[in-house]
Amino acid sequence: MTRLAVSLTIGLAAIALPAGAQNLYRGSNWSAMTSDRRASAPGDLLTVLIMQSAESSNVTQNSSRKSTDLGGGISAGHISETGSLTLGGGFSGRGEVTRSERLLTQITVAVQQILPNGDLVVGGEQQLNVNGERTRIQVRGRVRSADIQADNSIASNRIADAQIDYDGRGFVSRSAKPGIINRIFSFLGLG
Repeated sequence: MTRLAVSLTIGLAAIALPAGAQNLYRGSNWSAMTSDRRASAPGDLLTVLIMQSAESSNVTQNSSRKSTDLGGGISAGHISETGSLTLGGGFSGRGEVTRSERLLTQITVAVQQILPNGDLVVGGEQQLNVNGERTRIQVRGRVRSADIQADNSIASNRIADAQIDYDGRGFVSRSAKPGIINRIFSFLGLG
């Protein structure tokens, strides 16, 4: 191995300094040319495609009828009296709740931790403000490296222990809520 010497001239004296090469290769930052760059270490980013759809329906029907009859009679000599009393009542009720939800969006999250089995713990949040309406989407969960696609994305249904929060605040959200009087009547069972 040969060493190069660099000479530095200061005034009339020359000083020789050894030249050194710095290592330009860092194994952790380079992947093979034929492989895809997928999230694999803390701080790496991963795109989550949120495609959640839920539908539920609940129908309840209740009916009851009750009838009580009470009767009697008295006979004494020329007096013959009979009487009866009938009590009855009924109730019939029906309730139905149908709900449908659909959320389609994508969010980029960061790898926060690598578990001993190689799973990635990911989490992230996205906030969007449009015309006074603030929307926040938050995603947390556990991802298997094998489920990450070639474009460094994953579908939300492939995230274990997924926590997906979608919340909005602003004029539209306030308008969709019932007023205070409706909420009081509903609490008392009158509305």
